[in-house]
Amino acid sequence: MKNIEFISPIEGDMLHGWDGQVVEGVLQTTVKVKAPLQHFIVINGVEAQEREGVFEALVTFSEYQNTVEVKNMTTGESAQIKVFWLPNFAGNYRLSIDDNIWFLRDIHQNDANYTSIFDNSYLGFLKQVHDEYGTKIHLNLFYETDGFNLSQLTDRFKPEWTANADWLRLSFHARGEFPDMPYRTAGYQQVADDCEMVKNEIRRFAGEAVMGPVTTLHWGEATVEGSRALRDAGYVGQLGYFNVDDDLPPVSYYLTVEQRRQVKKRFVWHDTQEDITFVRSSIVIDKKELPEIVPHLDNYANLPSGQPPYVDFLVHEQYYYPFYEVYQPDFRDRIVACVRWATEKGYQPAFLGDCIF
Repeated sequence: MKNIEFISPIEGDMLHGWDGQVVEGVLQTTVKVKAPLQHFIVINGVEAQEREGVFEALVTFSEYQNTVEVKNMTTGESAQIKVFWLPNFAGNYRLSIDDNIWFLRDIHQNDANYTSIFDNSYLGFLKQVHDEYGTKIHLNLFYETDGFNLSQLTDRFKPEWTANADWLRLSFHARGEFPDMPYRTAGYQQVADDCEMVKNEIRRFAGEAVMGPVTTLHWGEATVEGSRALRDAGYVGQLGYFNVDDDLPPVSYYLTVEQRRQVKKRFVWHDTQEDITFVRSSIVIDKKELPEIVPHLDNYANLPSGQPPYVDFLVHEQYYYPFYEVYQPDFRDRIVACVRWATEKGYQPAFLGDCIF
């Protein structure tokens, strides 16, 4: 194993259409490894060619999970890794919103007045975005806030939630906004209990159709046990920022520095030991002023990682409301700027959960 080093892809890499050529749903991509020079190297049955000290071979992947096997025919040594092929990943986008609870409190408080969930102005705005651009929107929910929790929410709108499940998803985020980083050191059971509490309420008031296999944990910080609890609850896909080599909060669950670097570069990576897929958000909308949004997104094309294969636009609910202490009056404009950018770049609306398998 010491004499064979995988350069690209590496263990857990999730390959997409921008990683090579796609022919009839099959990916052809170049595998690169380091091995002793002048040795006879075979990669998945294909003789590798040595170029500038690296062995390369064009390999085909057709299944979700694939094995890359490198054989040194000169010495008999071999090495293997698992990689994944995601035919529906590249070229798609979604809008994901964290910290959601206040719009549900409003629906509860106006139970006698509202005839539709979209009478709520926040949800009504999101529906306008969907109606105009086709955007798929994912809302990560708190269980409780001051004077309200999800168990109080009426289930009389359940048919309407279900009818809009083709573009609107709900998932667990945390029990509440505070304390900060509530699961940074939490064990399995705490995360599992809070997660199930929220999921049970979503099933009750909105139905199974709005649920999926992806969530963003509050603050994106967890122990490996916490991430396992999310996985066991059905959330195989876990979204974060995966900041590294900078002074920004990591927002990267339990991943090591090297693993964070890989997610930051690739935007997606699968921990094969834990069977969890991590996806990087492309922008935190409320952290950028409106004039900065398009330049920030355009700048990806100038970075070594290149333009995101899947674009996740992340924002937080609170900034929508005039009563919030750091209200952003251009909240709507920022979201529309992102969605319009994706549309103009040719990205298609798609739930992340439909793209990582």
